[in-house]
Parts: sequence; structure tokens; C-alpha cells
Amino acid sequence: RLANAVTPLWRLPYQEQLQVKYESQRKILQTLASCLEELGIDTQKPGGLCCPLQPVVPSPIINGYRNKSTFSVNRGPDGNPKTVGLYVGTGRARNIVCVKANHVKNIPPKHKQVAQCYEEFIRCSPLDSCILFHEGGHWRELVVRTTSHGHTMAIITFHPQALDQEALAAQKALLKEFFTCGPGTVCALTSLYFQESTMTRCSHEQSPFQLLHGEPHIFEEVLGLKFRISPDAFFQVNTSGAEVLYQAVRELSQAGGDTVLLDICCGTGTIGLSLAHQLSKIIGIEVVEKAIEDARWNAAYNGISNSEFHSGRAEVVLPQLLSSWEDAQPVVAVVNPSRAGLHYRVVQAIRNCKSIRRLLYLSCKPEGEAMRNFLELCCPPDPGKKLAGEPFAPMLAIPFDMFPHTVHCELMLLFTR
Repeated sequence: RLANAVTPLWRLPYQEQLQVKYESQRKILQTLASCLEELGIDTQKPGGLCCPLQPVVPSPIINGYRNKSTFSVNRGPDGNPKTVGLYVGTGRARNIVCVKANHVKNIPPKHKQVAQCYEEFIRCSPLDSCILFHEGGHWRELVVRTTSHGHTMAIITFHPQALDQEALAAQKALLKEFFTCGPGTVCALTSLYFQESTMTRCSHEQSPFQLLHGEPHIFEEVLGLKFRISPDAFFQVNTSGAEVLYQAVRELSQAGGDTVLLDICCGTGTIGLSLAHQLSKIIGIEVVEKAIEDARWNAAYNGISNSEFHSGRAEVVLPQLLSSWEDAQPVVAVVNPSRAGLHYRVVQAIRNCKSIRRLLYLSCKPEGEAMRNFLELCCPPDPGKKLAGEPFAPMLAIPFDMFPHTVHCELMLLFTR
């Protein structure tokens, strides 16, 4: 049941999974074409699409490809409130259960091992699990991150409730002891982090990630470059798939030696830095401060000196950056936003910057908020909405299967003007 909920395509042969995803991307492009038509823009290509759609690019690794997994703590099918796994059911129907991830194909064995050890630890703890904040309890979710170098980072979220500093210190000591001297040593953790959080999700600024053991960062290699990863930094969840994706970005950006690459929502800088050698300059913007620290370290470590990274919300940083952009240099923009899509002011700034002629939009949920962005990029100039500047047009769509066994796909859309 869990496998069906988390990885609904797992029973299908891989080629058939790719076909299912191709069909869903085709429908998305048909929807975009008809929405553009309503705006008076004729982009219809064969098949009612807004631009040519290439076949889905397969993932080099099909099983256990995730380098990051988030495990919840809740009641298991047997009613035990200290079960570490993945949710099945919905809050609305009030039928949520937490099921162990043993049979889920996209999660690697190492992640399952750490989850199993964490469950063993909290079941021996006198403290309760925290299922609903207002009902008390402490032990919450576990995030496991791994790299192809064999590094493993575990991040444990804990609700402090009314515990004082002494009681918190005792829990941290027990946790550290379990993973460094006790049964948890089998996990061979590179880093063990602890976060006291009274919210569902917390940034490092709101509540710092406390390193209980090991190294502050883990390291990954992508396209021959070495990248440092902090606990909350964004990194594509499928490393080998990311390499294929970034190579395609490199080709489609058509960026020459005089081009500036604007990497919006840049995470640890992976996309820009992997293209830096063929560009005049890369400029990255990212809201997670620690990720920007990683990006700057990554640039320095890899000997890349033509990069600058800005920390802050893209809707604040980008308009400021581009307002002073009187440069004749061509700019290629790459955007890789979260599922919430780009803020309206980011789209405005891109539209209003004449130097940006090519834009690559990467979306893991193109049918969601990204669709609104596509229309804002392509609609006729609208002074009322402050969307000046020539509209973009979709030229090519390439789906990448970054998430085998699931229905999700990463869609890369190339826009030009």
C-alpha cells in the first residue's frame, strides 16, 4: 500500500513508466497552448502543443536513486506512535498511518537503515513522539542525506515543548551516544544534526541546525566538480539524473564566452558552476543563506572566479540587480523554483530586462504554479500589470525522469524572444 502511494508506477516496466510521463507532459503543453491561444497568441504546433516535445530522458539509476529522504514519526499500522516511516492516508480523512519504507524502491538501503535505527532509539526513549504539537511529545521527523562518496548525514527534528536546556542537553547526549557508540554505529554517520523546532518546517536562521557529531558538511561530485552540502541546502534529489539535466542546460543555454548566466533559485550553485568555464560570468540568487555559503565555497574550491552569489528572496534581489543592468552583454536566465513557482516580481524583472533573450525554466510540477509563470512570461505586454518588454515564446520542452517509479517529472522549457 505504501509503495503504491509513494511510487505508484513501481509495477510498470521502466519504458512504460517513461511513456506514462510523456503523455502527462504532452497534456501540460496542450493546456499551455490553449491558454496562450486565449491570450491571442498562436503557438499551436503539431499535436496541439505549444512547442516541440522531446521524449522523456531516462534516469541513469532507476532504484534507490534518492540522495535525500524525509521520514515522519507517527502511529504505525499496529498503533505504535513511535513508528518511523512514510505517511499513507490524508489528514482530511483522518486515516494517516506511518508505514516503514522497506519496500519503497526509490529509497536507498542506507536511508532505510538510518530510519530503522532512529526508530529503535525513540522506542527506547522515555520521551513521547510529537504527533500533534498541542498534545505534547518531542521526537519528530528524520532527514537522511547521502552522497556517492559514501557520506551520510542525519538530521533529527525535536520539539522542545517545555524542556529546559539541561534536559535538552541530556537528550542530545543520548542521541549522540546511540549513533557513535551504540546500535546506531552501523549507520557510520558522517554528520549528525539536531534541530529544536516548534514549527512544521524551520530554517537554520529560525532555529539553528546543531551539529552533534562529525563533519558540518557532506560532499558530492557532479560533472567533475566537488560540491559541499549543508543540512538544509537544496540539491537535486537524483544526482546522476542531475548530471544529465545540467548537460542539457549547458547545450540549450547556447551560452558563449560573452554571456552572463543568471541562476535564479540556485541552491548550492550546481547549475551555474557546472557551466562557468564557458561563460563570462555567473550570478546566482538563493533564499537559503547556508546554501549561498555553500555556493561560494564550491566556487572557490573548484577554482571558479567568475561567479557571484546573492542571498535573499529573488523578488527582492533580482529587480535591484537588473535595474542597474545597462550591460550590452547577453544574459541567459535559468530558473529552478520550488513548487510555488516564481514570484510575480521576478517574472516582471525578467520581462523588463532587454538583455535576457533566452530563459530555461526547470519545473518539477509544471501543471501547478509554474503554469501561471509560463503565461506571465508569454502574454502580450501589459502596462497595468507592469509586464513591459517583449513576450517570450516557448521553443522546446524536454522532460527528465528525475523521479523513477513516481508520476513526477522534471520539465525543462526553453523560452526565447
